[in-house]
Amino acid sequence: MISERASRQAFFGVSALLFAASAAVTIVCCASMSAMSGMPMPGGWKMSMMWMLMPGQTLPGAAASFLGMWVVMMVAMMLPSLVPMLWRYRQAVDGTGKAHHLSQLTALVSMAYFFVWAIFGMAAFPLGIALATIEMQQPGLARAVPTAVGVVVLIAGFLQFTAWKAHHLACCRETPGRDLTLPAEAGAAWRHGLRLGLHCIKCCAGLMLILLVIGVMDLRAMVFVAAAITFERLALTGVRSAKVTGIVVVGAGLFLIARAAGLG
Repeated sequence: MISERASRQAFFGVSALLFAASAAVTIVCCASMSAMSGMPMPGGWKMSMMWMLMPGQTLPGAAASFLGMWVVMMVAMMLPSLVPMLWRYRQAVDGTGKAHHLSQLTALVSMAYFFVWAIFGMAAFPLGIALATIEMQQPGLARAVPTAVGVVVLIAGFLQFTAWKAHHLACCRETPGRDLTLPAEAGAAWRHGLRLGLHCIKCCAGLMLILLVIGVMDLRAMVFVAAAITFERLALTGVRSAKVTGIVVVGAGLFLIARAAGLG
């Protein structure tokens, strides 16, 4: 009992420290980004400096900077919903009686999980750069961005009601427990983390779209998306929680569309 209590305290203590550190760095990065005025665009909106190269900055350097901020941001956003899954993984592995390096295995699961999110960020960055370049060259397209943002948010809201969402949310919530054992092997831990990350990306696709179109470094959007993900993962009824979030997001999408049309 003493060793189990100590293991629990160490696990949740390290998790809390990681969350606090990543959240603090994310807040600093958001504050730094908001201090830089965005570029005014046709249509009455401003393009974030995130999608523009700074003077003297190369594209690989900008990509590396974005990826670093993205990973730290994902740790801050996803860790609250990941911790229960990691704890159940520890229980499943510990139940085999073979887990001599439980902390290392848990770290491998976490690394694989955030590796998947890093790949997602690496795919999002060139797409964002390309869209920003087109919008700066095409004023007509830039004027349509506020409406397009509202449409994307509206679609993200409707995704919360789909069978696709329900399926992948169930996959994220159905993590191993004491009634299921997993091999205490590094390869198995890495594969488990990859599976968790892939299911998570599919489950969060709509919510992450909101973050990408509203503003990757918009702290309010980040807090909302992180809270929504945590809420639907940890609530007693995940599907119902997802639908509650969907109602809020659909309302936000309709508001954004109406405001872009001059009705709000």
